[in-house]
Parts: sequence; C-alpha cells; structure tokens
Amino acid sequence: MRAGQPWAVGPWSGGQLAAGPMLPGGQTAGPGQLPPDGRAAPRLWRGSGGRWLVWVFRLVLWAVLLLIGYQGVAAIVTDAPGPGAAATATGSRGTAFPAMLARAYAVEFGQVYLNFSPATAVQRSNSLALFLPPGTDPEFGWNGTGTQVLQSEQVAGVRVLSAHRAIVTLLARVSGQLIELGVPIYAADGGVVVSGHPALLAPPSQVVPPGPASAPTDSAARTSLARMLPDFFRAYASGDALRLGAFEAPGDHLTGLGGVVPFGRLGQLSVPSAPGLIRHVTVTVGWRAASPVAAFTASRAVSAPAVIEMGYAMTVVRRGGAWLVRSIGAAATQPWPSP
Repeated sequence: MRAGQPWAVGPWSGGQLAAGPMLPGGQTAGPGQLPPDGRAAPRLWRGSGGRWLVWVFRLVLWAVLLLIGYQGVAAIVTDAPGPGAAATATGSRGTAFPAMLARAYAVEFGQVYLNFSPATAVQRSNSLALFLPPGTDPEFGWNGTGTQVLQSEQVAGVRVLSAHRAIVTLLARVSGQLIELGVPIYAADGGVVVSGHPALLAPPSQVVPPGPASAPTDSAARTSLARMLPDFFRAYASGDALRLGAFEAPGDHLTGLGGVVPFGRLGQLSVPSAPGLIRHVTVTVGWRAASPVAAFTASRAVSAPAVIEMGYAMTVVRRGGAWLVRSIGAAATQPWPSP
C-alpha cells in the first residue's frame, strides 16, 4: 500500500467506516471509482467481520467427517477375512472339546451298555458297535450271563482333559441301585467315540441337613390358618379360578393343580411370629391318589385311597379379619425334624 492512499478497512472517518480508498482532497472513492494510479482497490478478506469463525467450524466439521469415514473403511478392511481366516476360525473351533455332543453321546451309550441279558446279547453287541472303535470286543467286557436293567440315567458332569478327551459321568439307577458311571470319550474332526471301558463309581454321598431353627410361634395365626387352609387346598387342587379367587390377595394370581389330585388332609403347620400382617408359613399337605388301592385288614379287604404328603412354603397376609394367600411354592426347608 502506497503512502497517501489509506484504505478504509478499520479506520473511522467522521464516525463512519470509510467505504474505499481516499482520493486527493480527502474524498473517498465511491463504488467502481478507481484511485488515481488506476489500480483497483484490493478485495476484502472473506473472514473479516467475524466470518473466520465460520471457516474454523467448517474445517472442524470436515476433519470429523474424514475421521469417521477413515474409521469405517478401516473397520471393513480389518473385518474382511483374509486368505487364512477360514483356516484360523476352523482351527480355533476345533481346539475346544465338544462337551454338549459328548454328553448326548454318553447318554445314548449308557442306555445300551447298562442293559444286558442273554436273550438280547446279539442286539446289544450290534448296538454297542456304533459307539466303539473298530475291532473292539462286541461284548465290551460282558461275559454273556446275568441280567441288568437300566431304569434311568442322566449326565452328572463332564471333566474335560484336553481338546480331544474327556470323562462324562452318568448318574444312573440300575436294577434299583444308584450308581455313577465314568465314560471316556474321544473327539476329533467333528466325531466322537467311546475310547475305553467305563468305570463304575460310587454315587453321591448322603448328607444330613441342619436341624430346624427354633422360632416363636404365632399361635393365634396358626389356629385360624389351620381352619382356612383345608378349604384353600381344595380350591388349589381343583384349579378353579373362581374358587381360588376367594383366597387371593389383591394384585396376586394363583394357578391351581387342575384336578390332578384331590385334597386329602392338612399335615404339619408352622407359623413363625413376625411383626405386621404378613406371615411366612410352612405346611405339609396330603394328596390323595386319583385311583384307590386295595388295603387289607385282618377281616376284609377295603378300598382306601393312597395318600402322599408334600411340603409347601406360603406367604399369607391378614386382610379384613381373613387370611389371603400371596404366594405358594415348594419349601426349601421344614421347621420340624425329618420323619
């Protein structure tokens, strides 16, 4: 910029911002009027007047968009399977022992192995061959005599030894006896086989649960509940929604047994003391079998129903002088000694 030609970007002239370069005599060049040297006035910077902030925001926005686009492309490239990806995935799956398949396989094997009888020896041998390596003795250790009957079985556990070997333990009832059977399983290439003779193991040991905890009894609540509960369990046995509704606490819904068994008798009842109107009750109920069985006395045979007692845990609440049932289910413990 030459001396004597001040530009009006910034300086004030008479309280107003000058519009252009100064002409001789102190006049300001109007629109389209050139200064004396014939040069056009330079264009103002687009960022003047605070517009530079708009350009900063635009740069930041473009940077963010470029970053998002780069990350998206990188994710696609990273996730795309390379030449060895399929082999790696297959190899990683193959390193884990197929425990679920081994469980089902051992159960099927146990149904054949734990049943034997001379009358079905050939059928048993043919069935066992499907579980054993080629060339294995078709009797698989049985000497061909005696009879054994499998009544039930299920998987008690799986002990994985390696990527190819595991021991599946079956809990079974055989000819009235509870046993455990350890079955060695070998797995490879998607297949499984019983790799050796099973082992007869001891069943789970019995334990003694802790004795009942002593707690004060709500005698008044126990007396009134003993009168109410037989009617409730009759309605519960029937499964009739209308009858059950008379015993339901507001907001709760009970589902009965649908007439599977009729109510027999009310057994032991425990109602511990507690503050408020809610009581947690434990009770035994005797259900009658649907069809009577013959019972013999010294003089004659009579028809008497079979009765079996079962334990329930209930939550009841006192409303308007009556007990209503909020929930009913199996009792985890009982406050009296086992019979």
